[in-house]
Amino acid sequence: MKKILLSLLASLAVLSGGAQAASEGAPLDRFPTERMTDVAALQNGAKLFVNYCLNCHSASFMRYNRLRDIGLTDEQIKSNLAFPTKNVGDMMKASIDPKQAKEWFGATPPDLTVIARSRASGAGSGADYLYTYLRTYYRDETKATGWNNIAFPNVGMPNPLWELQGQRAAQFEERQDPHDHSKTVHVFKGFQQLTPGTMSPTEFDGAVADLVAYMQWMGEPQQNFRVRLGVWVLIFLGLFTVIAWRLNAAYWKDIK
Repeated sequence: MKKILLSLLASLAVLSGGAQAASEGAPLDRFPTERMTDVAALQNGAKLFVNYCLNCHSASFMRYNRLRDIGLTDEQIKSNLAFPTKNVGDMMKASIDPKQAKEWFGATPPDLTVIARSRASGAGSGADYLYTYLRTYYRDETKATGWNNIAFPNVGMPNPLWELQGQRAAQFEERQDPHDHSKTVHVFKGFQQLTPGTMSPTEFDGAVADLVAYMQWMGEPQQNFRVRLGVWVLIFLGLFTVIAWRLNAAYWKDIK
């Protein structure tokens, strides 16, 4: 248990730098929260996560068989998602060797089980950050990986979804610093599509929304149930308050 807690704290420490970068950088796009209650979106997000994230990043606090909660059977999980293992009760661990990952990327890729929860900041929710981050990669030949990111400048990870989105270049312009007119600031203007992806921009945004919805769900699988239960609890408390108020009035009506 102590080892698990230390591992989780270490992952959160690595991720905190990204959250700070997001809060100080460009505004975050808003994640479409309706995806959180869309079972088909969560299932598609799980598929994207296994195909594009689990190669390097683990979700070592999540078991494959927990995907039953989003409507998947053990057979579907085993046939379509649990590629690195034969047991659906195993943890979702990356197939990459951690030593090789550290040599290639300079650091071991962090665990993603609670990535959505850890990225929340004053700029927006963790889902907002991930939704923006995965959609704002651009080509930058000055970087070792050839990629950079608007939400996380100087990011060390290359774009995992570039085949779906295509390759883009970021356009910037120099503007006068509103706080110091003797200086200029580098301001992002937009993207220029260099090569097309296998998805249209609308399809890609939808796929990223599904992926982020799954990562948000993975960080707290009981979240949707907790919200539904909370509504019923508030309704019960409201009704009980009315009943208690009328009972109190009946008990004390003859006392002046």
